[in-house]
Amino acid sequence: MTAWEFTLKVLNGISIAVVVALVPQALLGALLTALLPVFPFGAQIITVVSMATSTLPVLIGVLVAMQFKLTPIQTAAVGIAAMCGSGVATVDPEGGFHLQGTGLVINTGLTAALAIGLIYLIGDRLKSYTILLMSTLVTVIAGGIGWIVTYPLVKIFTEWLGGLINGTTGLQPILMGIVLAMIFAALIVSPVSTVGLATAIMMDGVAAGTANLGVVAAGFGLMVAGWKANNFSTAILHLLGSPKMQMANAFKRPVMMIPILAHAAVLGAIGGAAGIAGTPISAGFGITGAVGPLAAYNTGSPLATVLLIFLVAPTALSLLFTFIFQKLLPITSPKDYALEFD
Repeated sequence: MTAWEFTLKVLNGISIAVVVALVPQALLGALLTALLPVFPFGAQIITVVSMATSTLPVLIGVLVAMQFKLTPIQTAAVGIAAMCGSGVATVDPEGGFHLQGTGLVINTGLTAALAIGLIYLIGDRLKSYTILLMSTLVTVIAGGIGWIVTYPLVKIFTEWLGGLINGTTGLQPILMGIVLAMIFAALIVSPVSTVGLATAIMMDGVAAGTANLGVVAAGFGLMVAGWKANNFSTAILHLLGSPKMQMANAFKRPVMMIPILAHAAVLGAIGGAAGIAGTPISAGFGITGAVGPLAAYNTGSPLATVLLIFLVAPTALSLLFTFIFQKLLPITSPKDYALEFD
């Protein structure tokens, strides 16, 4: 297994875990927060889905381990190590632990990778003692390195990077809106998880909002550009599911992304000018489940502005750039966006 293949397996495990653990809060948390004045019981549901987010480190460990087809004992050991390295739990001076947030996603994934490497190194050497020693060795060595050695360094780096992006966007919202939207429009059709990245570096405010608009631009743009080559259900999946389904096409013919990136740049600039904001969880979701629009609404954007920027503008820009790059400057065609599912 090459280093790239190993890394992709880790990233895929993280991506699945982020969606499983964070989608309930992303979908219901934002919606129920808006409905609290008329549905007070929603506060209880918000608490439940918020608790679910703190299971992310364990899920990352387990789902990364599943990518490597480890045994149940090995999988559980990786889950424990990832939890230890995540920083999601802190020691309570009065005894026990205080569980809060999702932990540091980058360090959680790094710890899971260390645990996988350690398991490969141990191999079958433990024989009948596997059930006794595997979890102990993986927890103490990989989990210990994650918690004691890498966590403080990764925390400093992620706080610096997140602060730099969020702060710069606050000072230059239009310029950074363009940059972030284009980056996230490109990443959504790559193996990298936009949700995982946004959560890992703690994107917030206008930075999260404009990054989210990049995913929105990709969803609408890819849907419209390939409308003639795909049936209705396949086309609409770009919005209801994820634009990531276009990954293979984007790698085969990168030029197909030019109209999408142009779309993202314009929409990001509009979002930056309008002060569209979001959260670390919403930043990578786009319009799926109305996560992005709800986050923008809950962070202060008027409903009319949200509808304009998340529905009207992406539709108009998709039609415009599809016309430009398929008719006026014919460098793309609907077949570039064709999807076939067995």
